[in-house]
Amino acid sequence: MSGTEELIEAARGAMANAHAPYSRFAVGAAVRLTDGRIVTGCNFENASYGLSLCAETVALATVNAQGRMADVEAIAVVGGAMGADGSIAGDAIVTPCGRCRQIMNEAEQMAGRTLAIYCAAPDGVAVVQHSVAELLPHAFGPVDLGVNPGKS
Repeated sequence: MSGTEELIEAARGAMANAHAPYSRFAVGAAVRLTDGRIVTGCNFENASYGLSLCAETVALATVNAQGRMADVEAIAVVGGAMGADGSIAGDAIVTPCGRCRQIMNEAEQMAGRTLAIYCAAPDGVAVVQHSVAELLPHAFGPVDLGVNPGKS
């Protein structure tokens, strides 16, 4: 299994833990660090919809809590509608929402490297790779505020 396949499989595994009783749309994310370690996250909905957390945000916040933002290398995102039995299937590729794209831009600037963003279908067949710049052109981030990436 390649490193990309392993990363996507980790996102798929995280998707199975999504707490999505309202939207019934599960998303898993996996972040690969420069040492090969993978950190995962899944969406976590809340009855007060605006308080819900996206999988990508959960995974990157976990990386940040471990003091590893500068080590982010790649991110995989997998998502799909949940069946009545909780299963997640389908062949549609999901891309990050606008908020997550902004969070990924922050991670990329703080890491000081271009991040590979892999978006995959739940069935594991279709995968596309994007850059943060493709997903969020003309992004606003730390550099715009005079913050030197990788430095506090």
